[in-house]
Amino acid sequence: MKQPEITATLFQRLRVVLVETSRPGNIGAVARAMKTMGFDQLVLVNPRFDGALEHEEAVAFASGAQDILAAARIVGSMAEALDGVNFAAAVSARLREFSPPVLTPRELGGQLAAAPELQAALIFGNERFGLPNEVVEQCNVLINIPANPDYSSLNLAQAAQVLVYECRMAALEGQRAASEVGFHGEAASLAQIEGMYEHLEQGLVQIGFLDAGNPRKLMPRLKRLFARAGLEKEEVNILRGIARRMQDGMPKK
Repeated sequence: MKQPEITATLFQRLRVVLVETSRPGNIGAVARAMKTMGFDQLVLVNPRFDGALEHEEAVAFASGAQDILAAARIVGSMAEALDGVNFAAAVSARLREFSPPVLTPRELGGQLAAAPELQAALIFGNERFGLPNEVVEQCNVLINIPANPDYSSLNLAQAAQVLVYECRMAALEGQRAASEVGFHGEAASLAQIEGMYEHLEQGLVQIGFLDAGNPRKLMPRLKRLFARAGLEKEEVNILRGIARRMQDGMPKK
């Protein structure tokens, strides 16, 4: 079967998500970065000021990308921001002990360009505090920009520019074209994976493997493990079936 055209579709299936942004100018500057690279889906999660998309500073910093602001959405939760997404990439300068697999922006661009089935999101945190661990843990990958270790401070719009540039280059060059050999299942959505995690945690508690009062790091470790796997929808259903059997108890002989 012929694979879907990569060059045209990556621009349509990648969104940029800004979480609790504090400065309106940064929103406008990100919109400008996106438009210069051909991306137009912008989502804001609980910006820390009113009128984020119409703010004078946001409009000024957009500098010709006001159409991106006009089409952007403001939502109240990560679940809303990631509705329909089956591949989320958290962007952070801070590495975590139990983070999902770490990629460079270039590696991410190649992976997205080579997988037409992925509906992807680039997630950027607050300018001062970054992304909370609970958001990073539900993502498929963590993106770390390999900047100068002696001065690695990028502002929000600069980081966004690096990411969308690499995604554009990967799309245009068709890097790592998807293989036509072997079975390719439908990638599980983040909502489906989160539901599986909840179900699996309940099952582990039921069989006494997980102490709900003292869970330690078991679930973050399992999330990291499954993030490396790139779960498909049917695989999530299998794991939920296992969790259901845990809750039901061992079958009678």
